[in-house]
Amino acid sequence: MSLTIITATYNSELTIAKTIDSILNQTVRGFEYIIVDGNSSDNTVQIIQENEHKFETANISFKWISESDNGIYEAWNKGLKLSSGKWVSFLGSDDWYVENAIERYSETIINNAFPVDIIYSNVNLVNNETIIKNINGTWKWKVFKKYMNIAHVGAFHNRIFFDTYGLFDESYRIAGDYELLLRAKKELKTLKIDFISAFMNDGGISNNNVNQAFNETMKAKRETANIPYIICLSDFIIAWLKYKFRVYIN
Repeated sequence: MSLTIITATYNSELTIAKTIDSILNQTVRGFEYIIVDGNSSDNTVQIIQENEHKFETANISFKWISESDNGIYEAWNKGLKLSSGKWVSFLGSDDWYVENAIERYSETIINNAFPVDIIYSNVNLVNNETIIKNINGTWKWKVFKKYMNIAHVGAFHNRIFFDTYGLFDESYRIAGDYELLLRAKKELKTLKIDFISAFMNDGGISNNNVNQAFNETMKAKRETANIPYIICLSDFIIAWLKYKFRVYIN
């Protein structure tokens, strides 16, 4: 059993140190950590270099590259090609694990006797370190085919899943993780650990990003999951109205 965590960075100088610290402070060792930087123009690479020696001391295998890419999903695909773990997780450059996250995932993987594609948990969504939402959904196809209701941050994917269904679709900018998991449709094998494993930074989503997220979600449902257009449109309208209502009351 081997684990890999991949982080994609681009001009992440304000947050990457905290992400790195959360990896170094894990209660277990012996896993692999990979940073794929998109040729940052700020001090991101310098921060990575300043922390590089700490991984060897902590008995954590560490690799990093810095080169231009076409977005987060190309970066994650690069990380996958560099990785050696049988289980792979993706942690954002402004997200961080709790100290026993890898230990809990490791124990679950070791003790689980059934085939699983993805193991996930609960994640706290934060803004300026203030918790604004707990993402704690449980995967069920009838819900998942409508929207991404589980926390993808920090979840571990079985490498066999990528061997079977392929890498991330790099044409996506926001909903590529949802599209990937939709490929298995109702056959996706999931396992939830009911604990908070990570904190995900909200970062303030712009209206343009929200529009793109809705459009990409609809595209994934139609083209990957083969869900009829009228159902996708209905789900889209309901999700959009819910979002607008939340924005209005806040």
